[in-house]
Amino acid sequence: MPSRSNPFSPTRRPLLWLAITALLISTPAMAQVDGANVRALNLAREWAVRTNGGLSVYRPSDCMFQTNTGGGSCLVNVTDQGYDFRFLGGPPGWQLEGRPATVETEIQISPDGRSVTNVPYNGRPR
Repeated sequence: MPSRSNPFSPTRRPLLWLAITALLISTPAMAQVDGANVRALNLAREWAVRTNGGLSVYRPSDCMFQTNTGGGSCLVNVTDQGYDFRFLGGPPGWQLEGRPATVETEIQISPDGRSVTNVPYNGRPR
């Protein structure tokens, strides 16, 4: 019968500490995603879809569907003023098929995630 190794043995402790450190480092980023952040993401995405012609003609970038990360790379800033998103969009399938985006959107959502407070840009990609 093969012997089982102790996961807490002195030779494995550095790996255990590395794993714990990685978990602790990633926790603050995950902790920032809360109800207001998810509401803000959803509102920004819905505003862009509605303003740019609806889902039959426009789809925002995939990052605008990443509720588990609060918008991922689309979330560019969080301040006392709210959530700032910047993302591309285009016709259905544009991103999957590798076609260029046709719209760029910058939008700010209130700190509670319930209202659009500013739209600095919504137009052709810059």
